[in-house]
Amino acid sequence: MSAAAKNYNPNAQFEIKVWDVDFFKTPKRQLKARIYQPQGAGPFPVLLDLHGGAWNNKDRLANVPMDEAAAKSGILVVAIDMSLAPEAGYPACVQEACYGVRWLKAKCIEWNGDNQTLGVLGSSSGGHVAQLLGMRPNFPLYNVHALPGAPGINSRVAYIATRSPISDPFARFKQAEKMQRANMIKNSTTFFNPWETIHDANPQAMLDRGEKVEMPPMLIMQGGADDNVIPAIQEKFSATYRAKGGECEMTVFANCPHEWIAEPGPDTDRAHAMLKAFIAKQLHAGRKAV
Repeated sequence: MSAAAKNYNPNAQFEIKVWDVDFFKTPKRQLKARIYQPQGAGPFPVLLDLHGGAWNNKDRLANVPMDEAAAKSGILVVAIDMSLAPEAGYPACVQEACYGVRWLKAKCIEWNGDNQTLGVLGSSSGGHVAQLLGMRPNFPLYNVHALPGAPGINSRVAYIATRSPISDPFARFKQAEKMQRANMIKNSTTFFNPWETIHDANPQAMLDRGEKVEMPPMLIMQGGADDNVIPAIQEKFSATYRAKGGECEMTVFANCPHEWIAEPGPDTDRAHAMLKAFIAKQLHAGRKAV
């Protein structure tokens, strides 16, 4: 177990330094990364944050309160921009996130991070991307962007932490149809183009069809009142993940909607504490991103 993993205390309190850097340049724009660096001796565990927004909206600033909470406990947190549909549909954002894993493993050392401890945090559609990364770390389609100067770094992560992940994007699409939510329907049809990719890039379907996948430990925090990604979707996915041999901790936050963590309150505080406790468990168990 590395010193960063052994010494992590989820109840610790650090001052943090926050700044932005260039991350990845697409044909359309420059993607940025926001660094949340604990101020202390280190080295620190490392967490890559992938934003939500139904694949069509938001950026690296979508999850600031949770990123700050994790960083203040002694984790080097890095949140990245990803391409949005319709500027680029699937698999562009997954390819960028895959590059982000390798990029952060290379860069985190200069920011006082331990690259063997790298885990990924994803919210909503970012949770979908996080699941794809963790389950398909060597997938050629996702590993298309070379990392200059560091060809030997792989895309594995030590764990997957999620909030309201779209674990079954097709079931989520059918829920949007049921609720007659035109914007949610459009978000899916714009991102998954051609439409058949909604089945290929579907974590639930990957498990159901027996695809050979890796199964890092996973945390799912789900709102009980979420009518976007309904709890039944997560319950089915987490049960299947465990049945296939993976470790999946799922907690339903009663009466909470899809984005309950956007507002301060006891349930948001509980989610922050749960994330830190899950990370501590994985680090102390010696989980490595190698």
